Amino acid sequence: MKGFATHERRWASDSVPGDKVLSAVSSPESFAVASTDGAEEFVEVTLDVQEDDTIVLRSIEQLPAAIFHLDQDASSESCGSGTSKSPSVRRSSSHKLRQFSHELKAEAMAKARQISQELRAELKRFSWSHGHAGRASADGATTAIDNALAARAARKQRAQLDRTRSGAQKGLRGLRFISTKTANGVDALNEVQSRFDSLARDGYLCRSEFAQCIGMKDSKEFALELFDALSRRQRLKAEKISKEELSEFWSQITNQSFDSRLQIFFDMVDKNEDGRVTEEEVKELIMLSASANKLSRLKEQAEEYAALIMEELDPERLGYIELWQLETLLLQKDTYQNYSQALSYTSQALSQNLAGLRKRSSIRHLSNQVGYFLEENWKRIYALTLWFAAMAALFIWKFIQYRRRSAFHVMGYCLPTAKGAAETLKLNMALVLLPVCRNTITWLRSTRLSRIVPFDDNINFHKTIAAAIVVGVILHAGNHLSCDFPRLISSSEPEYHENLSDDFGETKPSYGKLIQGVEGVTGIIMVVSMTVAFTLATRWFRRSLVKLPRPLDRLTGFNAFWYSHHLFVVVYALLIVHGQCLYFIHKWYHKTTWMYLSIPLLLYMGERTLRFLRSGYYSVRLLKVAIYPGNVLALQISKPPGFRYKSGQYMFVQCPAVSPLEWHPFSITSAPGDDYLSIHIRQLGDWTRELKRVFSEACEPPVAGKSGLLRADENTRKSLPKLLIDGPYGAPAQDYMKYDVLLLVGLGIGATPFISILKDLLNNIVKIEEQESAISDYVPPTDVHIDLATILKATQRPKWTLKTTNAYFYWVTREQGSFDWFKGVMNEVAELDQRGVIEMHNYLTSVYEDGDARSALIAMVQALNHAKNGVDVVSGTRVRTHFARPNWKKVFSRISSKHTYAKIGVFYCGAPVLAQELSKLCYEFNQRGVTKFEFHKEHF
Repeated sequence: MKGFATHERRWASDSVPGDKVLSAVSSPESFAVASTDGAEEFVEVTLDVQEDDTIVLRSIEQLPAAIFHLDQDASSESCGSGTSKSPSVRRSSSHKLRQFSHELKAEAMAKARQISQELRAELKRFSWSHGHAGRASADGATTAIDNALAARAARKQRAQLDRTRSGAQKGLRGLRFISTKTANGVDALNEVQSRFDSLARDGYLCRSEFAQCIGMKDSKEFALELFDALSRRQRLKAEKISKEELSEFWSQITNQSFDSRLQIFFDMVDKNEDGRVTEEEVKELIMLSASANKLSRLKEQAEEYAALIMEELDPERLGYIELWQLETLLLQKDTYQNYSQALSYTSQALSQNLAGLRKRSSIRHLSNQVGYFLEENWKRIYALTLWFAAMAALFIWKFIQYRRRSAFHVMGYCLPTAKGAAETLKLNMALVLLPVCRNTITWLRSTRLSRIVPFDDNINFHKTIAAAIVVGVILHAGNHLSCDFPRLISSSEPEYHENLSDDFGETKPSYGKLIQGVEGVTGIIMVVSMTVAFTLATRWFRRSLVKLPRPLDRLTGFNAFWYSHHLFVVVYALLIVHGQCLYFIHKWYHKTTWMYLSIPLLLYMGERTLRFLRSGYYSVRLLKVAIYPGNVLALQISKPPGFRYKSGQYMFVQCPAVSPLEWHPFSITSAPGDDYLSIHIRQLGDWTRELKRVFSEACEPPVAGKSGLLRADENTRKSLPKLLIDGPYGAPAQDYMKYDVLLLVGLGIGATPFISILKDLLNNIVKIEEQESAISDYVPPTDVHIDLATILKATQRPKWTLKTTNAYFYWVTREQGSFDWFKGVMNEVAELDQRGVIEMHNYLTSVYEDGDARSALIAMVQALNHAKNGVDVVSGTRVRTHFARPNWKKVFSRISSKHTYAKIGVFYCGAPVLAQELSKLCYEFNQRGVTKFEFHKEHF
């Protein structure tokens, strides 16, 4: 329409007067505005007169000229020429007309805006006609309303002026109803239509199936509200839609126009379609968003946060907000989020990244990869090479030795192969004990030997040796049972007496006699015992991934692994006996099995004895017990005298009330400087489940003024279960002080070792600040003569300094209640770390990512509440909670850009899948720039 002003967006709260062609009937009223610039184009504007005498724009529809003239003639005939009324035209169901009218609405709104002030004047006169009594008080109230409306109109004008294209684009990213991967392309629509075909009945899709059809199965309530909003826009009253209407819904949901998406979002709140959103309607949407994102606590506080939004957006106290105010909050919410922001790029990032952009030949690239692999794994390669070399040397030595024996002529290569495997078994049965001598390894970590031995991989090395034992048993027992013994039995009498009579006796034994001998019985029992222990130690059985029927289900879980592993006592006893009863060796000093095993067995027995004695010596008492959401048991116990540990280490815990034999490792979450020990235990298996049950019975319900957690302490009337501890034991994270910068990544309960590190860092920061403050406040006495050397000694800087300059903690969890576990620590760090050494980032994966419409309102509330009260609404701490999962590549990029030439320690505790990704990123960024990343994963 040529006569219209420049295109502007539609504001749902605008009121349009009818100074062109106007017809007044009972509510709702209909007003038609016809263009005078061209006789061939017309627009119908529908307005509602509300009970409070306000007029609200309902819709603007384009009318073809022919329809307009036809209806105008009919109207003239029926109504006469004395009254001029707007034609009433039914809403066309044509898809093309709807698309065309959608664009026309925005253009017509520009014209309608010009006459909105006149409508307000009409509305005031209409309101005044109803107020004869108390005119003076009504005038005062009207003046107050006028001032409020004027103030809001001024704010609206400023908001429109501030609205830029970049701001709209940012808002567009923050208001997606469907994820980008799902919404893009024709394939997405085809998939939706395919689901329609499978879900529809008689060609119609029910409202209850809409969520599944568009891919919002996990957010059914939100999808139903979206369905209702879209239905209201289309004037649909039915509880089901056709495929064409579904396609129209989909086109609106995936529309790339920010205005269109914002209007849909507003319509979801504005259920009565009056163009205004009240506090109650905001509360309903907050509860809906909280439900879609599994935020039960936010749902409980919806009323409080709705009031917060109204306070921010409705300073005039009119009792409602409008579309433009919601848009302003959406576009400007980032200005509130000035806490726990992501790292900023520095100018050094360009030069660092350019190194990775230089073209390299394939040979150069391959050599760099090999060089990096050797640099990162040289300790492992060195240890494994020595181990393989020792096994190969022993195997070859025994193979050649038995190749020269006369028995070889009867038994062939089966004999030297079995004996060579037996020699490697002796070595591995000795070595397999060393990685689990935890006290010895913890001590060796503090020596120079840690520079060449990968003590962090002790458990992996234990598993690798166990795998080699399996291979050795198959070669040794398999060759004896299926090759050696059958050849011996089938040999002729002359061959037997010539080659084997000195070892097996004058009478040739039968196969049964060979099996029934001491060598055979001990060997078979060992094979069976090791098969059971090895099978139940695999991940499938230990993690209860294998589901067996009762009573076989007792073969899965940690208990089965723990008890079956103690079959090693039987195995080692039989191994010594087996090694003394040999067919081919008769002199005792040639029987070397006991020589291999003596030192490792004595060392391991000493470790177990030390654990037994130390657990009795460490007399501990329970100070506090709390059971947190997510089935987490927090225990605070007294710190025994002489119990010294480093942050990142762990200790073993035994509860006789649960099991008098089982010991389980748990990371220490208290700092070395604390006067107590604390651990956090999550229910993951049968032992932890029983432990939680035992402590739950001893805990008392919360009293008034405290949180709803089950708690217990020394004053609890019920007796608390007894605990025994053993430790501490070394872990990779204990070496965090070697690095300039730390990147600590914990998944769920995997944050426990890093909580201790954060607390230790904070204690050290406070200690340094106190020392510096004491130095700066030092004033020498004036009445005593002090030489210069004494003054310099008193004011010199402390010798001990903190090498770590920055620490970045990323905690990823899927339950909102998880943040309660370490709420106190996070608040303490945020309050006391004035230098900004520690930066914490919480990620909640149950919430949809930033930009999703289902989490848009939560992000607004989160930003507002932290700006007003300094508390994050999701975690309940001063640390901002991000939504979905971190973009680890961006995290690494920002840290490497900020800390060039730094040595960064990346410590991770959690699922193995993310460990692979983090390790790969360390490799990529080490190749790309000058920052050095070193990856460490926790093993228990």
